[in-house]
Amino acid sequence: MTETVTTIPAPIPTTARQNRLPTRALLGLFLAGFISILTECLPAGLLPEMTRTLGTSVSLTGQTVTLYALATALGAIPLARATATWRRKHVLQLALAVVAVSNALTALSSDYTLTMALRFVAGLGTGLIWPLLGGYAARLAPKGRQGRAIAVALAGTPIGLALGIPLGTLLSSIGGWQLAFYASAAVTALTMAWVLAAVPNLPGQPVETRIRLSEVLVIPGLRPVLFALATYMIAHNLLYTYVTDLLSHVGMSGQTSWVLFTFGVTSVLSVVVVGANIDRHLRTLVVVSTVVFGVSVLVLGVVSGVPILVYVAVAAWGFAFGSSPSLFVGAAINATRDAADIAQSITITVFSASIAVGSFLGGLLIAGLGTASITWAALILLIAAAATVIAGKKRAFPTSV
Repeated sequence: MTETVTTIPAPIPTTARQNRLPTRALLGLFLAGFISILTECLPAGLLPEMTRTLGTSVSLTGQTVTLYALATALGAIPLARATATWRRKHVLQLALAVVAVSNALTALSSDYTLTMALRFVAGLGTGLIWPLLGGYAARLAPKGRQGRAIAVALAGTPIGLALGIPLGTLLSSIGGWQLAFYASAAVTALTMAWVLAAVPNLPGQPVETRIRLSEVLVIPGLRPVLFALATYMIAHNLLYTYVTDLLSHVGMSGQTSWVLFTFGVTSVLSVVVVGANIDRHLRTLVVVSTVVFGVSVLVLGVVSGVPILVYVAVAAWGFAFGSSPSLFVGAAINATRDAADIAQSITITVFSASIAVGSFLGGLLIAGLGTASITWAALILLIAAAATVIAGKKRAFPTSV
């Protein structure tokens, strides 16, 4: 390799070459993350149509989303450990193939049990994909730009969250809910082709250097990151899962689409802003994210009767949340270093489990205490998250990395 490089005429200066992000490879990782979250939330915009085909209730059909997230949470750690020694692109291609085939077969299914089984399998595929992305991106990036690479690779998550439901609804209106799943399968297949052509096939972790899960969990700094992530994500899902109920409670039920659009726009904007600053200011960005999210929830709880302030609060919430996966995964990678792949699988498990916990807890609170209670529960959780982040300046969220 050294001879080959030195014989190229007029080589790129070393500094420029070292500082260049591998854009094509990162796009492949971005697409993998995008298709994963898109597949997870796709049924949410298709529930009435899927319910008629499957012959079930809306609530039962909605469990296709819950089961997917559960499979991701259950599968992330054991699958990451089972494939730790495999070359990274082989794992990614296998996982994408699982998602593509599951989506195509879901489009063909009219049986509820089969559909649920296929969603579980697709969730396992995502359980392989998400733990890969951050560490893969960091290994591809030049020194000092790992954070930006992670932000690019994980940007597919907020964008998929913002676009998943409206895209599914649009495709369903054109050709039925099956078209949405066929399209998802096709995009996944195209992503596989891009990954094959553009993403380097990095080696896995040698057997002799593999770290046990128990050793990773006691690495200083990781547990505060996981606690902050859990409280942050549970708070988010308390609100986001029941945003329709929340808006109805404050007399804005007719503006749900516009409110969610506002959330999506500022989430994407967050990816751009945070991606440009994450390497130098990770701690500051995590602190700002948790505090801004907390303030936006406080506004929703106190002045929710003023529509313009609801829009401002939701915009701030979207901006705070948009790059949170990149921030927390970046913190986990910084805390664990050589154990980053296993740490990410733990992070994804906490992330996915928090989605389920937030949704479940929100339902209990609304049933027992009313819709307004979810804002105050979310605020309490965010205060805990912010306190953990601010206190973790030595190892979990250090002032310098």
